[in-house]
Amino acid sequence: MNSTIPTFKNDPVLVLVLGFITCGLYLIYWNIKTAEVLNAVAEKEVISQPVAIFAGCCFPVNLYFYYLAGKEGLPKLYEKLGQPNNDQSTLLLILGFFFPMVSAMIVQGEINKLYK
Repeated sequence: MNSTIPTFKNDPVLVLVLGFITCGLYLIYWNIKTAEVLNAVAEKEVISQPVAIFAGCCFPVNLYFYYLAGKEGLPKLYEKLGQPNNDQSTLLLILGFFFPMVSAMIVQGEINKLYK
């Protein structure tokens, strides 16, 4: 693991539960931390801070956040882990539309693979 990648390891179920308990407010914090990790993994700005913040509270922006995470962030993560690329952008986009907390849970599960 590269020491410049911030540590953000949470249980994916905890992301789901905290998302429901806080009525989605936890997802603002989660989006910011996830953007930091994905940007560090990609070694460029994949998801900007404003997009991460507004994705937690504005509906159409969260779809863009999950699209960027699935299309640009996670492929770089798989590359760093030496795993085959698995394009999850469509899945994250659809789940982000109906159940954003479930999309967050999936992304967190993928990020946790960095810390094993």
